[in-house]
Amino acid sequence: MEVTASMVKELREMTGAGMMDCKKALAATDGDMDKAVEFLREKGLAAAEKKAGRIAAEGIVDTNVSADGKEASIVEVNSETDFVAKNEMFKDFVAAVAAQITKSSANDMDTFMAEKWSLDDSKTVKEALASMIAIIGENMNIRRFEKITAANGFVVSYIHGGGRIGILVEIESSVNNAEVQEAAKNVAMQIAALSPKYVDQSEIPADFIAHEKDILKAQIMNDPANSKKPENIIEKMLEGRLNKELKEFCLVDQVYVKDSDLSVGQYLANVSKQVGAPVSVKRFVRFETGEGLEKKSENFAEEVAKQMGQ
Repeated sequence: MEVTASMVKELREMTGAGMMDCKKALAATDGDMDKAVEFLREKGLAAAEKKAGRIAAEGIVDTNVSADGKEASIVEVNSETDFVAKNEMFKDFVAAVAAQITKSSANDMDTFMAEKWSLDDSKTVKEALASMIAIIGENMNIRRFEKITAANGFVVSYIHGGGRIGILVEIESSVNNAEVQEAAKNVAMQIAALSPKYVDQSEIPADFIAHEKDILKAQIMNDPANSKKPENIIEKMLEGRLNKELKEFCLVDQVYVKDSDLSVGQYLANVSKQVGAPVSVKRFVRFETGEGLEKKSENFAEEVAKQMGQ
C-alpha cells in the first residue's frame, strides 16, 4: 500500500512521532494505522516524540579525547530544563555520546544517529536517545558535534561552568610535555573567556572584512568632527579601527588573560622558546549551550511533503 503524506500527517497527530518514523511505521505495517501506532510504541518513539514540540534549550556540552590525544570530539546535548542538565544519568549519557563520536566515522548527524549504540548494540543512537527521553520525561536533542584529528600534535579539551561551555584546541608541536600541556589548557581557557572566532586574521573571510569596513566608515563619517578631515586621514582612522576590531576576533591577537602585557601569540612564542620547538594553535572549536537556538515556526504540510520527497 502506498504511504501518502496525509497518512503520515494523521499518524503524527495521533502519536507525536517524527515524520520519517511515521513513514517507516506505515510502510512496515502496510498502512494499517492501529498497527503503525503499536509499531511506534514498541520502538519507544511515540512516547518520546510526543515531547518534541517543547524546545530543548538547556543541556550541556561535553568533550572526549582519546588516550593518545590524537582524536577528540565535542557534543552539545540539549534538555528542556537546567534540572535535567544536572542529572547524573543525563551527564553519563552525554559522556557516552561524546565517547562514541570520537571513535565514529560519521560526519553528519543523520549518519551518527543511525549507528549502533555503543552501550547496547540492539539499539541505534536514535533509539537510545528515545529511551533516555522516556526515562527522564523531558525532550532531549543531540544538537551538534564536531571532531578533530591531530596530525602533528595533540588535542586538549576544557569544560567551563559545569558544561555550559566546551572547548577543543588542536595544538601543533613536536613537543608534548607538561609545559606545553599547561599552555594548551591556558589557551583553551582564553577561548572560553573571550570567545574568539578565528585563530588569526588569515582565516577571516574577505566579505566579512569588507562588511565591517563599510560599517566602521559609516560610523566615522557620521561623526560631525570628521566631516572636514582629508580622505587620507579618514583612511588611517578606518584602518586603525578595523585592525583593533579584527584583533578582538582573532585568538592570537587577543590580549592574553593571564598576562595583559602579552598577546596570546606572544605567549605561545615564549612557550616555544622555553621548550625549544614551535607551539601553535592549528584550530579550535567552542560550543556554548543553547547558543543560536530559537523555536522554529514550521508549515507542517510543506514539511511533510519535503521529507517524503513529494
